[in-house]
Amino acid sequence: MAEKVILLDFFASMFGMRVRVALAAKGVEYEFREEDLPNKSQLLLQSNPIHKKIPVLIHNDKPVCESLIIVEYIDEVWNQKYPLLPSHPYQRAQARFWADYIDKKLYDAARKTWTKSGEELEAGKKEFVEILKQLESELGDKAFFGGESFGFLDVALVTYTAWFHTYEKCGGFSIGEHCPTLSAWVKRCLEIDFVSNSLIDPTKVYEFALKIRKVFGIDTS
Repeated sequence: MAEKVILLDFFASMFGMRVRVALAAKGVEYEFREEDLPNKSQLLLQSNPIHKKIPVLIHNDKPVCESLIIVEYIDEVWNQKYPLLPSHPYQRAQARFWADYIDKKLYDAARKTWTKSGEELEAGKKEFVEILKQLESELGDKAFFGGESFGFLDVALVTYTAWFHTYEKCGGFSIGEHCPTLSAWVKRCLEIDFVSNSLIDPTKVYEFALKIRKVFGIDTS
């Protein structure tokens, strides 16, 4: 019986893009269903009744929620091709730790760079850069966070890079100037077809962000 894979998602979501990268790495065919977030589908509400958020992966009618959990699920189910989590238990634990750090720290700080102004914006930029520098330190001189090959922690972070253009334009700063090592890592990631083909064009993300800023009355001049 053919496997049925559906992804409930939103085009600009860095969390949804994580799932898209993981599915592409494994060569899994799936149906992408774009959600209208202000008017969520009944399928989304039924599939994720606790948080009512995207992304949701529905595999043979069984839903899996939360992006990092979904990525691990994909890695375990389609384990014959391109392993994402490290094989060693300690390295797996470290990858999960830093992915959790990204989810707990980076999103809120990054959001301030395009939704705040004045002192709140400046504080958000400082916090955002400090978090990136911490991640840059963890990367060190390795090609990827897991070593020589693109893996789980790279998946967790790389999808934020589709938003880097938005953060820089709205926040008035350069990520490359502050974090050159991380910027070089971004370039290496984008040289991988299943990564670059899964990320949304940064200009489309920026256009979306400008619409949101306008709705909330944030200066877009």
